Amino acid sequence: MGNTLGLAPMGALPRRSPRREEPLPNPGSFDELHRLCKDVFPAQMEGVKLVVNKVLSSHFQVAHTVHMSALGLPGYHLHAAYAGDWQLSPTEVFPTVVGDMDSSGSLNAQVLLLLAERLRAKAVFQTQQAKFLTWQFDGEYRGDDYTATLTLGNPDLIGESVIMVAHFLQSLTHRLVLGGELVYHRRPGEEGAILTLAGKYSAGHWVATLNVGSGGAHASYYHRANEQVQVGVEFEANTRLQDTTFSFGYHLTLPQANMVFRGLVDSNWCVGAVLEKKMPPLPVTLALGAFLNHWRNRFHCGFSITVG
Repeated sequence: MGNTLGLAPMGALPRRSPRREEPLPNPGSFDELHRLCKDVFPAQMEGVKLVVNKVLSSHFQVAHTVHMSALGLPGYHLHAAYAGDWQLSPTEVFPTVVGDMDSSGSLNAQVLLLLAERLRAKAVFQTQQAKFLTWQFDGEYRGDDYTATLTLGNPDLIGESVIMVAHFLQSLTHRLVLGGELVYHRRPGEEGAILTLAGKYSAGHWVATLNVGSGGAHASYYHRANEQVQVGVEFEANTRLQDTTFSFGYHLTLPQANMVFRGLVDSNWCVGAVLEKKMPPLPVTLALGAFLNHWRNRFHCGFSITVG
């Protein structure tokens, strides 16, 4: 008998092409796990500050900052930055050299280098007048779906002291990232290590991050409600200091008014807010901030003008 049902033979059935899974993304740096949440909170302001930015070329720019405060002497900072030709992303350009010097002669400097396509290096130096306070060297390797970093802080071969920090992050899925941090310190008569485990889960409009270790815990939650409203919640616990802090922050953007408003409330009875206002067509940004600690009965406010 023939094929009375009209079914095609097995060999004639169309074959489904295998589904190609998208590769897992790189998880980024360990220090950036909580960045989305932290960017929601306002920065502390106190006194009066004037910042003048000047772009000298496509590679070099400088900034002058004058700060006057009732808590200390007036200060001046000169900030200079050089950016090379190798741009990997809108926020990553190599090589990069950044320096900041104040009126007392203290210097903070960073050098970022791209040694290979996946290997990056960073050197950080900090001086106070004529004395070195900090020298730090970082090496970071970014694979297709993981990031490994090794940091050496204040290495002293003569004094037999060093601080070593190792980070590792692995993307398990497109939304889940797991990793850890190992901090090892050694100096004469003292030696120890602290292990911290970390995880981050990213959804369409929110990101939850958790760090847990013997030194404490740090949890954050970031939520983007719409193009104008963002909120963030942070929880930090320190086992050594026996201290726990809970903070709530929000970020409100008013594009028609060229304004950005940030505010915070925490469990230490602190409230604060910063309002930023751009003044187009002038390259001027005004910022006004106020912070009040009800528990300690402390209040401070600040005002800044940024040109350029």
